[in-house]
Amino acid sequence: MKTISLKNVEKKKVKMDGASGAWKQVPLSGNDGAPVYAYRVFTVEPGGYTPYHTHNYEHMNYIIEGEGAIINENGEELPIKGGDFALVLPNEKHQYRNKSKDKPMVMICGVPKQFE
Repeated sequence: MKTISLKNVEKKKVKMDGASGAWKQVPLSGNDGAPVYAYRVFTVEPGGYTPYHTHNYEHMNYIIEGEGAIINENGEELPIKGGDFALVLPNEKHQYRNKSKDKPMVMICGVPKQFE
């Protein structure tokens, strides 16, 4: 069993091409003995975004705070805000954008442990 405060998890800048103002923390993962899932926490600065990309696994998100949009594979913006859940299926092109001018958007992202 493990407990950890997010305050004690290293925050690393997302360095993928097409990302701006995005940070990642991994509080629970296979490194902790998790057999199936990993939890990542992304903080996206005001006006920031994750890469517009695809991958071959699903991820499930919970928006902890802030507001923004998920850009789908058709370029449409789907609004999201604190308290919302989102499911991105395998191979769906997507991007998260923080639409705020002054508040971060923070979200939990659950993925298979090998993709932490």
